[in-house]
Amino acid sequence: MKKFFSVKDVASVSEIVKEAMELKANPNTLESLGKYKTLGLVFLNPSLRTRLSTQKAAMNLGMNVMVMNMDKDGWALETQDGVVMNGTTVEHIREAAAVMGEYCDILGLRSFPKLKNRDEDYSEDLFNKFIEYCGVPVVSLESATRHPLQSLTDIITITEYKVTEKPKVVLAWAPHVKALPQAVPNSFSEWMCQAQVEGLVDFTIAHPEGYQLSEEFTEGAKISNDLDQSLKNADFVYVKNWSSYEEYGEVYPVIENWLIDNEKLALTNNAKVMHCLPVRRDLELSAEVLDGPNSLVIKEAGNRVWAAQVVLKRMLESLEKNK
Repeated sequence: MKKFFSVKDVASVSEIVKEAMELKANPNTLESLGKYKTLGLVFLNPSLRTRLSTQKAAMNLGMNVMVMNMDKDGWALETQDGVVMNGTTVEHIREAAAVMGEYCDILGLRSFPKLKNRDEDYSEDLFNKFIEYCGVPVVSLESATRHPLQSLTDIITITEYKVTEKPKVVLAWAPHVKALPQAVPNSFSEWMCQAQVEGLVDFTIAHPEGYQLSEEFTEGAKISNDLDQSLKNADFVYVKNWSSYEEYGEVYPVIENWLIDNEKLALTNNAKVMHCLPVRRDLELSAEVLDGPNSLVIKEAGNRVWAAQVVLKRMLESLEKNK
Protein backbone atom coordinates (compact mmCIF):
# COMPACT_ATOMS: atom_id res chain seq x y z
CA MET A 1 0.00 0.00 0.00
CA LYS A 2 1.55 3.30 -1.13
CA LYS A 3 -1.42 5.56 -0.42
CA PHE A 4 -4.40 5.51 1.95
CA PHE A 5 -6.89 8.17 0.93
CA SER A 6 -10.20 6.43 0.24
CA VAL A 7 -11.96 3.07 0.21
CA LYS A 8 -10.62 2.67 -3.33
CA ASP A 9 -7.18 2.07 -1.82
CA VAL A 10 -8.49 -1.12 -0.19
CA ALA A 11 -9.21 -4.27 -2.21
CA SER A 12 -11.68 -5.66 0.35
CA VAL A 13 -13.35 -3.93 3.29
CA SER A 14 -14.03 -7.23 5.03
CA GLU A 15 -10.41 -8.34 4.70
CA ILE A 16 -8.87 -5.17 6.12
CA VAL A 17 -11.38 -5.21 9.00
CA LYS A 18 -10.44 -8.82 9.76
CA GLU A 19 -6.75 -7.88 9.69
CA ALA A 20 -7.36 -4.93 12.03
CA MET A 21 -9.22 -7.15 14.49
CA GLU A 22 -6.31 -9.58 14.51
CA LEU A 23 -3.97 -6.70 15.36
CA LYS A 24 -6.28 -5.62 18.16
CA ALA A 25 -6.07 -9.11 19.63
CA ASN A 26 -2.26 -9.15 19.31
CA PRO A 27 -1.08 -5.53 19.10
CA ASN A 28 2.66 -6.01 19.70
CA THR A 29 3.47 -9.07 17.63
CA LEU A 30 4.93 -7.01 14.76
CA GLU A 31 7.22 -4.67 16.69
CA SER A 32 10.15 -5.58 14.45
CA LEU A 33 8.29 -4.57 11.26
CA GLY A 34 8.76 -0.86 11.87
CA LYS A 35 12.19 -1.02 13.49
CA TYR A 36 14.41 1.86 12.29
CA LYS A 37 11.46 3.27 10.31
CA THR A 38 10.07 6.76 10.90
CA LEU A 39 6.51 8.01 10.60
CA GLY A 40 6.06 11.75 10.06
CA LEU A 41 2.70 13.24 11.02
CA VAL A 42 2.02 16.63 9.46
CA PHE A 43 -0.90 18.66 10.85
CA LEU A 44 -2.26 21.82 9.28
CA ASN A 45 -5.27 21.64 11.61
CA PRO A 46 -5.98 20.54 15.21
CA SER A 47 -6.17 16.88 16.17
CA LEU A 48 -6.71 14.76 19.26
CA ARG A 49 -7.78 11.21 18.32
CA THR A 50 -6.06 11.11 14.94
CA ARG A 51 -2.73 12.26 16.31
CA LEU A 52 -2.63 10.12 19.45
CA SER A 53 -4.07 6.96 17.90
CA THR A 54 -1.73 7.06 14.90
CA GLN A 55 1.27 7.63 17.16
CA LYS A 56 0.18 4.70 19.34
CA ALA A 57 -0.29 2.49 16.27
CA ALA A 58 3.17 3.37 14.97
CA MET A 59 4.76 2.61 18.34
CA ASN A 60 3.01 -0.77 18.42
CA LEU A 61 4.80 -1.50 15.14
CA GLY A 62 8.18 -0.38 16.50
CA MET A 63 8.32 2.88 14.53
CA ASN A 64 9.77 6.22 15.51
CA VAL A 65 7.32 9.11 15.19
CA MET A 66 7.90 12.78 14.39
CA VAL A 67 5.07 15.33 14.55
CA MET A 68 5.01 18.64 12.68
CA ASN A 69 2.28 21.17 13.42
CA MET A 70 2.59 23.20 10.25
CA ASP A 71 -0.08 25.70 11.32
CA LYS A 72 2.03 26.66 14.35
CA ASP A 73 5.62 25.56 13.78
CA GLY A 74 6.11 25.50 10.01
CA TRP A 75 6.53 28.08 7.28
CA ALA A 76 3.50 29.30 5.36
CA LEU A 77 3.20 26.99 2.34
CA GLU A 78 2.76 27.95 -1.29
CA THR A 79 0.95 25.28 -3.33
CA GLN A 80 0.57 26.98 -6.71
CA ASP A 81 3.21 26.68 -9.43
CA GLY A 82 4.39 29.56 -11.57
CA VAL A 83 3.93 32.24 -8.93
CA VAL A 84 6.45 34.76 -7.66
CA MET A 85 6.54 34.16 -3.93
CA ASN A 86 6.62 37.80 -2.87
CA GLY A 87 3.61 37.56 -0.53
CA THR A 88 2.94 35.79 2.76
CA THR A 89 4.04 32.28 1.73
CA VAL A 90 7.61 31.36 2.59
CA GLU A 91 8.16 27.78 1.39
CA HIS A 92 6.82 25.91 -1.62
CA ILE A 93 5.16 22.54 -1.14
CA ARG A 94 7.60 21.07 -3.70
CA GLU A 95 10.52 21.58 -1.33
CA ALA A 96 8.62 21.08 1.94
CA ALA A 97 7.09 17.72 1.00
CA ALA A 98 10.31 16.49 -0.62
CA VAL A 99 12.34 17.31 2.49
CA MET A 100 9.85 15.54 4.73
CA GLY A 101 10.17 12.51 2.46
CA GLU A 102 13.93 12.56 3.04
CA TYR A 103 13.41 12.32 6.80
CA CYS A 104 10.50 9.89 6.96
CA ASP A 105 9.60 6.47 5.54
CA ILE A 106 5.85 7.12 5.74
CA LEU A 107 4.04 10.45 6.00
CA GLY A 108 0.58 11.38 7.25
CA LEU A 109 -1.13 14.65 6.34
CA ARG A 110 -4.16 16.40 7.87
CA SER A 111 -5.79 19.43 6.28
CA PHE A 112 -9.34 20.82 6.40
CA PRO A 113 -11.27 22.52 3.57
CA LYS A 114 -11.87 26.26 3.55
CA LEU A 115 -15.56 25.79 2.59
CA LYS A 116 -15.35 28.80 0.25
CA ASN A 117 -14.76 27.23 -3.16
CA ARG A 118 -16.11 23.73 -3.78
CA ASP A 119 -14.03 23.06 -6.89
CA GLU A 120 -10.87 24.08 -5.06
CA ASP A 121 -11.59 21.96 -1.99
CA TYR A 122 -12.80 18.91 -3.92
CA SER A 123 -9.76 18.98 -6.22
CA GLU A 124 -7.68 17.87 -3.19
CA ASP A 125 -4.84 19.93 -4.65
CA LEU A 126 -2.80 20.08 -1.44
CA PHE A 127 -3.03 16.38 -0.74
CA ASN A 128 -2.27 15.35 -4.33
CA LYS A 129 0.77 17.60 -4.55
CA PHE A 130 2.01 16.33 -1.21
CA ILE A 131 1.84 12.77 -2.57
CA GLU A 132 3.54 13.80 -5.79
CA TYR A 133 6.52 15.53 -4.20
CA CYS A 134 7.27 13.60 -0.98
CA GLY A 135 8.25 10.32 -2.63
CA VAL A 136 7.11 8.04 0.21
CA PRO A 137 3.81 6.34 1.15
CA VAL A 138 1.18 8.79 2.42
CA VAL A 139 -1.78 8.20 4.73
CA SER A 140 -4.60 10.72 4.94
CA LEU A 141 -5.22 11.97 8.47
CA GLU A 142 -8.27 13.81 7.05
CA SER A 143 -8.52 15.90 3.91
CA ALA A 144 -10.99 18.32 2.37
CA THR A 145 -13.30 15.53 1.19
CA ARG A 146 -12.56 12.40 3.25
CA HIS A 147 -11.45 11.00 6.61
CA PRO A 148 -10.58 7.37 5.76
CA LEU A 149 -8.98 6.36 9.06
CA GLN A 150 -12.16 7.40 10.84
CA SER A 151 -14.32 5.48 8.35
CA LEU A 152 -12.21 2.34 8.63
CA THR A 153 -12.53 2.67 12.40
CA ASP A 154 -16.29 2.92 12.06
CA ILE A 155 -16.68 -0.30 10.04
CA ILE A 156 -14.33 -2.06 12.50
CA THR A 157 -16.57 -0.89 15.36
CA ILE A 158 -19.77 -1.92 13.60
CA THR A 159 -18.30 -5.36 12.88
CA GLU A 160 -17.21 -5.74 16.49
CA TYR A 161 -20.56 -4.79 18.04
CA LYS A 162 -23.12 -6.03 15.53
CA VAL A 163 -25.63 -8.65 16.70
CA THR A 164 -27.10 -9.39 13.26
CA GLU A 165 -25.18 -10.55 10.21
CA LYS A 166 -26.21 -7.55 8.09
CA PRO A 167 -27.09 -4.65 10.40
CA LYS A 168 -29.02 -1.58 9.31
CA VAL A 169 -26.72 1.45 9.58
CA VAL A 170 -28.12 4.98 9.47
CA LEU A 171 -26.04 8.10 8.92
CA ALA A 172 -28.11 10.84 10.57
CA TRP A 173 -27.49 14.55 10.02
CA ALA A 174 -27.33 16.53 13.25
CA PRO A 175 -27.68 20.22 14.15
CA HIS A 176 -24.67 22.49 14.73
CA VAL A 177 -23.86 26.15 15.33
CA LYS A 178 -21.56 26.56 12.34
CA ALA A 179 -20.78 25.16 8.91
CA LEU A 180 -18.82 21.91 9.04
CA PRO A 181 -17.13 20.06 6.13
CA GLN A 182 -18.57 17.02 4.38
CA ALA A 183 -15.35 15.02 4.84
CA VAL A 184 -16.55 12.64 7.59
CA PRO A 185 -20.02 11.94 6.14
CA ASN A 186 -18.55 11.64 2.62
CA SER A 187 -16.03 9.12 3.81
CA PHE A 188 -18.45 7.21 6.03
CA SER A 189 -20.91 6.97 3.13
CA GLU A 190 -18.22 5.81 0.73
CA TRP A 191 -17.08 3.04 3.07
CA MET A 192 -20.61 1.98 4.01
CA CYS A 193 -21.67 1.81 0.35
CA GLN A 194 -18.73 -0.49 -0.37
CA ALA A 195 -19.49 -2.52 2.77
CA GLN A 196 -23.06 -2.84 1.48
CA VAL A 197 -21.75 -4.14 -1.86
CA GLU A 198 -19.81 -6.77 0.11
CA GLY A 199 -22.99 -7.73 1.99
CA LEU A 200 -21.82 -6.39 5.34
CA VAL A 201 -24.46 -3.71 6.05
CA ASP A 202 -27.74 -2.18 4.90
CA PHE A 203 -27.07 1.57 4.60
CA THR A 204 -29.38 4.59 4.86
CA ILE A 205 -28.59 8.32 4.91
CA ALA A 206 -31.08 10.65 6.63
CA HIS A 207 -30.76 14.43 6.26
CA PRO A 208 -33.00 17.49 5.93
CA GLU A 209 -33.72 18.89 2.48
CA GLY A 210 -30.77 20.81 1.07
CA TYR A 211 -28.12 18.72 2.82
CA GLN A 212 -27.60 15.98 0.23
CA LEU A 213 -24.01 14.82 -0.22
CA SER A 214 -22.24 14.47 -3.54
CA GLU A 215 -23.51 11.43 -5.44
CA GLU A 216 -19.86 10.39 -5.80
CA PHE A 217 -20.02 9.15 -2.20
CA THR A 218 -23.58 7.87 -1.86
CA GLU A 219 -24.14 5.46 -4.77
CA GLY A 220 -26.22 2.52 -3.53
CA ALA A 221 -27.36 4.16 -0.28
CA LYS A 222 -31.00 4.68 0.62
CA ILE A 223 -31.52 8.43 1.13
CA SER A 224 -34.38 9.99 3.09
CA ASN A 225 -35.46 13.36 4.48
CA ASP A 226 -37.52 11.60 7.17
CA LEU A 227 -35.42 10.90 10.27
CA ASP A 228 -38.08 9.01 12.23
CA GLN A 229 -38.83 6.68 9.33
CA SER A 230 -35.12 6.08 8.72
CA LEU A 231 -34.52 5.16 12.35
CA LYS A 232 -37.01 2.29 12.29
CA ASN A 233 -35.19 -1.06 12.70
CA ALA A 234 -31.79 0.67 12.78
CA ASP A 235 -29.02 -1.29 14.49
CA PHE A 236 -26.45 1.54 14.35
CA VAL A 237 -26.97 5.29 14.14
CA TYR A 238 -23.99 7.39 13.10
CA VAL A 239 -24.59 11.01 14.08
CA LYS A 240 -22.79 13.84 12.24
CA ASN A 241 -23.36 17.38 11.10
CA TRP A 242 -22.36 18.73 7.70
CA SER A 243 -23.00 21.85 5.65
CA SER A 244 -24.57 21.98 2.19
CA TYR A 245 -22.72 20.50 -0.77
CA GLU A 246 -24.90 22.03 -3.50
CA GLU A 247 -24.84 25.55 -2.01
CA TYR A 248 -21.34 24.91 -0.83
CA GLY A 249 -20.71 25.56 2.86
CA GLU A 250 -24.16 27.02 3.47
CA VAL A 251 -26.25 26.21 6.55
CA TYR A 252 -30.02 26.11 6.11
CA PRO A 253 -32.46 26.51 9.00
CA VAL A 254 -34.07 23.22 10.02
CA ILE A 255 -37.36 23.40 11.90
CA GLU A 256 -37.82 19.68 12.57
CA ASN A 257 -36.16 17.95 15.52
CA TRP A 258 -33.00 16.18 14.30
CA LEU A 259 -31.39 15.71 17.73
CA ILE A 260 -30.99 12.04 18.63
CA ASP A 261 -32.27 11.59 22.17
CA ASN A 262 -33.81 8.65 24.01
CA GLU A 263 -37.18 9.34 22.39
CA LYS A 264 -35.66 9.06 18.93
CA LEU A 265 -33.57 6.07 20.02
CA ALA A 266 -36.78 4.24 21.01
CA LEU A 267 -37.70 4.15 17.31
CA THR A 268 -34.67 1.96 16.54
CA ASN A 269 -33.80 -1.67 17.09
CA ASN A 270 -32.03 -0.71 20.34
CA ALA A 271 -29.39 0.86 18.10
CA LYS A 272 -25.83 1.56 19.09
CA VAL A 273 -24.98 5.24 18.61
CA MET A 274 -21.73 6.46 17.07
CA HIS A 275 -20.01 9.82 16.52
CA CYS A 276 -16.47 10.60 15.36
CA LEU A 277 -15.89 13.19 18.18
CA PRO A 278 -15.51 15.90 19.23
CA VAL A 279 -19.25 16.25 19.86
CA ARG A 280 -21.25 19.22 21.15
CA ARG A 281 -23.47 17.79 23.90
CA ASP A 282 -27.19 18.44 23.64
CA LEU A 283 -26.68 20.14 20.29
CA GLU A 284 -25.40 17.41 17.97
CA LEU A 285 -26.24 14.51 20.28
CA SER A 286 -28.12 14.41 23.57
CA ALA A 287 -26.16 13.89 26.77
CA GLU A 288 -28.62 11.18 27.82
CA VAL A 289 -27.63 9.13 24.78
CA LEU A 290 -23.91 9.93 25.04
CA ASP A 291 -23.86 8.82 28.67
CA GLY A 292 -26.25 5.93 28.15
CA PRO A 293 -25.69 2.22 27.44
CA ASN A 294 -26.19 2.57 23.67
CA SER A 295 -23.28 4.96 23.14
CA LEU A 296 -20.21 3.55 21.41
CA VAL A 297 -18.31 6.82 21.03
CA ILE A 298 -15.47 5.94 23.43
CA LYS A 299 -15.03 2.37 22.16
CA GLU A 300 -15.19 3.75 18.62
CA ALA A 301 -12.42 6.25 19.45
CA GLY A 302 -10.36 3.42 20.95
CA ASN A 303 -10.56 1.52 17.67
CA ARG A 304 -8.80 4.39 15.90
CA VAL A 305 -5.54 2.71 16.94
CA TRP A 306 -6.29 -0.49 15.06
CA ALA A 307 -7.43 1.30 11.91
CA ALA A 308 -4.18 3.24 11.83
CA GLN A 309 -2.11 0.19 12.72
CA VAL A 310 -3.45 -1.99 9.92
CA VAL A 311 -2.82 0.77 7.36
CA LEU A 312 0.73 1.40 8.61
CA LYS A 313 1.36 -2.36 8.67
CA ARG A 314 0.38 -2.67 5.02
CA MET A 315 2.58 0.29 4.09
CA LEU A 316 5.57 -1.12 5.96
CA GLU A 317 5.07 -4.48 4.26
CA SER A 318 5.09 -2.72 0.88
CA LEU A 319 8.35 -0.98 1.77
CA GLU A 320 9.92 -4.32 2.73
CA LYS A 321 8.68 -5.94 -0.49
CA ASN A 322 10.09 -3.14 -2.64
CA LYS A 323 13.55 -3.08 -1.07
